[in-house]
Amino acid sequence: MAKMKIGDFLFERKGRYKPTDKAIQGLKRIEKIDFNGNFHIGEKSSKTNMILVKKGDLVISGINVSKGSIGIYQGDEDVVATIHYSSYTFDKSIIDVEYFKRFMKSAEFIKLLNEQVKGGIKTEIKPKHLLPLEINLPDIKTQKKIVKKFESVETDIENLNSEVQTQQTLLKKLRQSILQEAIEGKLTASWREQNPDVESTSVLLEKIKQEKEQLIKSKKIKKQKPLPPINEDEIPFEIPDSWEWCRLGQIGYTLRGKSPKYDKNSNIFAINQKCVRWNYIDLSHCKNINEDWYKSLDSFVLTKAKDILVNSTGEGTIGRAAIVNKEQSYIYDSHVLLFRSLSCKSSYIMSCINSTFGQEQIDNAKGAKSTKQTELGVEKLNSLFIPIPPLEEQKEIVKKIENVFAICDKLEKQIEASKKSSQTLMQAVLKEAFEEL
Repeated sequence: MAKMKIGDFLFERKGRYKPTDKAIQGLKRIEKIDFNGNFHIGEKSSKTNMILVKKGDLVISGINVSKGSIGIYQGDEDVVATIHYSSYTFDKSIIDVEYFKRFMKSAEFIKLLNEQVKGGIKTEIKPKHLLPLEINLPDIKTQKKIVKKFESVETDIENLNSEVQTQQTLLKKLRQSILQEAIEGKLTASWREQNPDVESTSVLLEKIKQEKEQLIKSKKIKKQKPLPPINEDEIPFEIPDSWEWCRLGQIGYTLRGKSPKYDKNSNIFAINQKCVRWNYIDLSHCKNINEDWYKSLDSFVLTKAKDILVNSTGEGTIGRAAIVNKEQSYIYDSHVLLFRSLSCKSSYIMSCINSTFGQEQIDNAKGAKSTKQTELGVEKLNSLFIPIPPLEEQKEIVKKIENVFAICDKLEKQIEASKKSSQTLMQAVLKEAFEEL
């Protein structure tokens, strides 16, 4: 066992290049190294200065190194990376790079960073931080033996993670299956037989029509453009005779969020697209907004309990819907749409939007382009069509969905526990391998 500096066996590839430097023109760029050490290469331009990476180099992300964002570049062509990465050659007679990659994910490595680097693991790790670190290093033969032990355990962990991923996929499909059965009326077939005399959907829709006309008359909302009729060839499945197909805009109205004035010292917050998750709102992602600006807003543009918020932009998040379940009023920013249903059960409407049927419509509706990305507009959200049951049946559907989803939530917690177990196992193996060195 020898104590040595990392810089005794790891050597930085020197050179910094401006993005316009002729020496790197035409080279592809490392956009990301994921936590499994896989390289994601692309052609996106960057205004940040670059480093050069050659085949066989050890490349390290200065931001996420301890999470596993480290790998050996095996491409035949040179690539570049931003200066948030660093690239190294190494002495194979001293270090087994597979051993070193695992060492850098260990608690021992984080401990050394905290002891020897100002700012510790929170610092963006650059060569000047990494290379002077002193570590206990076994001989190359011992390193290779340790790597073999790791590979055996990692295979077991990989199998466990694969099973967890399969369970998560199946659970997601189960949730979608439940929503689909709900909006087709299958969950409440027996309930309808026992309750044949509930108020019809046509009566409900007439009430909503009158309520909306009153809001327009009192200038609370603007008169919307006529909605297109629902053609028979658009209807994908049969619904009960007591139900009706409706455009979303027929049973409520949509408002677009504001562009807030931010103030990091304020205690008032705006909901953004990161806050709107599937079926719930995560307020931890809210941003502080200016209090005077907030007070100047018409109360009608603020959220109310049971309002439905829908993301209008964001790759992988567009169309995601959740309900405001608190009486407190929030402003929502311009990347979020608010849909306020009239005389309908908001939870049922949200389930329709979040169902596979609703999301497929949104995917097909994402035609309007903003300056940077696809956007779901007010008119397109209003044009979504969904099956509407009588109000009493909507309540029954929501109750059944909540009961089944509660079981799904318990299953999800068990799956998450399995996922954490694999992570804990990996950390235990890392600790055993490196703590005694």
